[in-house]
Amino acid sequence: MAFNHLPVGAHDALSPLSATPVTDSGSMAHNQLPRSAGTRRSPRAMLDHLAAGADRAARITHTEHLPPRAGQHADWPSQIRPEVIDAIAATGIDRPWSHQARVAEHALRGESVIVATGTASGKSLAYLAPVLSTLLDGAELPGDPNTTSQGTPVQASPRTGARASTRRATALYLAPTKALAADQRRAVTDLAEPLGSRIRAAVYDGDTPVEEREWIRGYANYVLTNPDMLHRGILPGHPRWSSFLRALRYVVIDECHTYRGVFGSHVAQVLRRLRRVCARYGAEPVFLLASATSAEPARSAARLTGVTPVEITEDCSPRGELVFALWEPPLTELHGERGAPVRRTATAETADLLTDLAVQGTRTVAFVRSRRGAELIALIAQERLAEVATSLRHRVAAYRGGYLPEERRALERALHSGQLLGLAATTALELGVDVAGLDAVLLAGYPGTRASLWQQAGRAGRARQGALAILVARDDPLDTYLVHHPEALFQQPVESTVLDPDNPYVLAPHLCAAAAELPLTEADLELFGSAAVGLLPQLEQRKLLRRRSTAWHWTRRERAVDLTDIRGEGGKPVQVVEAGTGRLLGTVDAAAAHSTVHEGAVHLHQGRTYLVRHLDLEDSAALVEEANPPYSTTARDTTGIAILETSAEVPWGDARLCFGSVEVTNQVVSFLRRKLITGEVLGETKLDLPPRTLRTRAVWWTVTEDQLERADVTAEALGGALHAAEHASIGMLPLFATCDRWDIGGVSVPLHPDTLLPTVFVYDGHPGGAGFAERAFHTAARWLTATREAIAACECAAGCPSCIQSPKCGNGNDPLDKKAAVRLLTELLAQSPPPSAESAP
Repeated sequence: MAFNHLPVGAHDALSPLSATPVTDSGSMAHNQLPRSAGTRRSPRAMLDHLAAGADRAARITHTEHLPPRAGQHADWPSQIRPEVIDAIAATGIDRPWSHQARVAEHALRGESVIVATGTASGKSLAYLAPVLSTLLDGAELPGDPNTTSQGTPVQASPRTGARASTRRATALYLAPTKALAADQRRAVTDLAEPLGSRIRAAVYDGDTPVEEREWIRGYANYVLTNPDMLHRGILPGHPRWSSFLRALRYVVIDECHTYRGVFGSHVAQVLRRLRRVCARYGAEPVFLLASATSAEPARSAARLTGVTPVEITEDCSPRGELVFALWEPPLTELHGERGAPVRRTATAETADLLTDLAVQGTRTVAFVRSRRGAELIALIAQERLAEVATSLRHRVAAYRGGYLPEERRALERALHSGQLLGLAATTALELGVDVAGLDAVLLAGYPGTRASLWQQAGRAGRARQGALAILVARDDPLDTYLVHHPEALFQQPVESTVLDPDNPYVLAPHLCAAAAELPLTEADLELFGSAAVGLLPQLEQRKLLRRRSTAWHWTRRERAVDLTDIRGEGGKPVQVVEAGTGRLLGTVDAAAAHSTVHEGAVHLHQGRTYLVRHLDLEDSAALVEEANPPYSTTARDTTGIAILETSAEVPWGDARLCFGSVEVTNQVVSFLRRKLITGEVLGETKLDLPPRTLRTRAVWWTVTEDQLERADVTAEALGGALHAAEHASIGMLPLFATCDRWDIGGVSVPLHPDTLLPTVFVYDGHPGGAGFAERAFHTAARWLTATREAIAACECAAGCPSCIQSPKCGNGNDPLDKKAAVRLLTELLAQSPPPSAESAP
């Protein structure tokens, strides 16, 4: 059996979803209507209410109490225009918090700055105050021919013949999601309303109508977009943005901690291209970055932008009381494989808690790891709320990627206004969408990092009221460990944001894109990093770039930006279409289509249930019909890895360490139908879907039978030993390869058909490779020594998230054998070369 540890992009596609609800008698009776919003309960009272049902109190394994904190005020810098201070005061804010004033002061001095403080600490206002003040300084004067007598911008377009404005100051705002950009536009518009038409904010993304884009390019002075549109739309078309870029004073990068791994490395190169194009027009913008609390924020921000910012991490905002509970669902009367009792699912438990909170009038967001899980939780809660009062059914909804833009906007408005009491959401709402007034957050399973945990928990209490957060454990070893070892969550620092803009696999396509935007000169190479010098001859050899005189030019007819997908989403999204009407319901990522919209799959969309009648892979469309089946569906798949080429091989005594090309193959082979109430399997249906393959680069090592015997690793323990070593080595690789663990995958096999030996693979989770496995090969002795030490030094008895458990394991962290892994790695390293013999970092 192979134990596959998948990279984040492939993990969603290759792992079966198992969010089927199982109900039992543990649910509370919902026998009253929502309380008035004016009678908000304390976090402790909310938790006591949830724990009042039969055996509910026993489900709480730990409660962490974070006391309220008083704020520290300061004065706005004197350079902030009085109109801006008055507009801020009109929102009820008389004086800023000290960290907000410091951000504004540095920004107005022309210094780039990163503010890394807690959720709801006012980071948006910290950068908006200096930005709006600067935009007012550079706004058109009254009577400008490009404005009406009221100062409202002319709706310019090529058809009207109106000319573009001569803006003297502009600002660009980058958000990782469309939802956050739209939310920030609302915030800017509301704040700037007293300032009149001199502040012209507009969202420019894939949802922006074509007829509005020309006006935005010519008139908007505060443009909100995302890295994808900057990469594919704005930079390739920079001549049409010349007036905007020439006046660009500030680039705001919100939630910058999300730009990590390969995605973050791509964004880093996009920002370098932006700086280069701005310099062409005589602009050198200041970067203002906002981040959740993270380790070494200034260092991460410098790698992201290429500019070293001032770091502000002291949070001077007040904070309401936070009660954070760890909640373990109970065992049911059902039994699974080998007679083991089955624990109630986090999906069913979270749906119950969401229902109970909604009945009490507690405004709540439940964060769910999968789109399907979000739909299921919302559907279950809606049905149970309807039993209390029909009107309550529509006060809970789902929010996830794949919805149409108008659906997302409507849900955001409904949550913001209080029309919705509860929302089951994927991480699309984890980021800084302002949902002030929320009372509680539910987390259906550990989100994978402590940074995400606190980011999600921080969505409640944003109006500085007390808040309740509950982590509901999934039935797997990682979540089980965490709810019984709270110190792993509450006494450990958040993770660093890891990215590597010098990664040649990332840098090469951006050099091509830069050359297509403006001929690439030797003077530009310092901006893109030292690795660019060695890549240019390779790009010339591949006939992607051609050197003419003193510059390199793009040689192809196609667009250079099409060489890379900065998010690595793996193809055209599959459209979900209602067969009878032709109505587009939404989309599914191409990587997830085989496992979620295969023929016969149950598809949930905003509380309605559909059956997939046909999946057309050629046209990227899934035809569905509304239905009400008494079951859910779960895809089953198989994963394998084949060695295509061994580029390098080093003997470690009897063992072998290798590096080369591999092909990871996954195929969805069938799906299970499960009863909605009990989760009982009703049957399995075979599927005939083509395999999906990923050709990439990997490092792998093998051991012999003699080594296993010396390490006292029996046949029964072998699978767990290899699997544990694989997990721990992936967790340690970011220390040596400047990668993120979500960018790499792994497979461990007790007997691999290509090596005919027990083998552990660690591979780049990106087509063609990303350089991480190669780095692992060249530092293998130090890397695997650190891996062994990390496992051996951990104080746990049988394995925990600090050593061998993984938040993204495709096999549910089973089997794992900590002690056998230590013995196996000890034997492997006994004959490894000394670290000095390895390649230098």
